[in-house]
Amino acid sequence: MNVRVATPPDYQPVTGIVEQTEKIAGGKTEVILTDEPVAAAQGSQVIYTDVWASMGQEDSAETRIPIFQPYQVNEQLLSNADPEAIVLHCLPAHRGEEITDEVIEGARSRVWDQAENRMHAQKALLVSLLGIQ
Repeated sequence: MNVRVATPPDYQPVTGIVEQTEKIAGGKTEVILTDEPVAAAQGSQVIYTDVWASMGQEDSAETRIPIFQPYQVNEQLLSNADPEAIVLHCLPAHRGEEITDEVIEGARSRVWDQAENRMHAQKALLVSLLGIQ
């Protein structure tokens, strides 16, 4: 699996973590960092987004919104991806910010399946941790 991360320059992942990721992958994956969302989306099979200000960062949301606006997952950005590409989001979504209603509710969205799968995985983890058989 190859990964392209499109984010504003001042918000890119820590270089050491990217290097560690590539080392763990053993040369079987390519990680590309870019500040060009269209370049990252070009031909992609999966477009994944998250909120622009996570829990605990709410105070910086107003500052982040204009910086991240060009990275919004919308129909125009999605048109650059593979025609069969799917869209994921770990939720909760801020509709109209990182993702549009048309995309999250669209035919290529797998957001709700993703949430359901995550719920079952978390239930299994709880069963395992509680020692329930």
